[in-house]
Amino acid sequence: MAKKDFAFRYPLRVRWAETDAQGVVFNARYLDYADVAVTEYWRACGLRLVNPDEPLEFHVKKATVLWNAPIFPDEMIEVMCRTTKMGRTSITKVVEIHGATEDGSDDLRAEVELVSVFVDLESHRPMPFPEWIKDVFLNFDAKAENAPLLEEVPAE
Repeated sequence: MAKKDFAFRYPLRVRWAETDAQGVVFNARYLDYADVAVTEYWRACGLRLVNPDEPLEFHVKKATVLWNAPIFPDEMIEVMCRTTKMGRTSITKVVEIHGATEDGSDDLRAEVELVSVFVDLESHRPMPFPEWIKDVFLNFDAKAENAPLLEEVPAE
């Protein structure tokens, strides 16, 4: 995707401790960056403010990282997040990690796809998520300059 496909962007500076002996960001850190992106995306969407007393418990079922180019110590990066698919119990989010460029051009370093499942914390079993969650993500992602359509997965 292009940067303009995302309504959410969050800047980060790469810390020395996030790099390895090769002088680049350690591979496991890409999932840390994705986790920060999703957390901040939820905050920007106002997800927890809509129904603050309703539990929102998701477990990551699948995480896929596609590496494109290295990220270096002390470099500024931008993490971007958007919802791409919603089923009855699962939500797929795409996180892109770009180098922060002064001209705003795309400098894609990695793509992370996360499939999360809404769960009951007592049983840790999937359960249908409330319809209002879909509206929160749809309304927020529609603010992107080039808002792609959300893919709805048939009932599971």
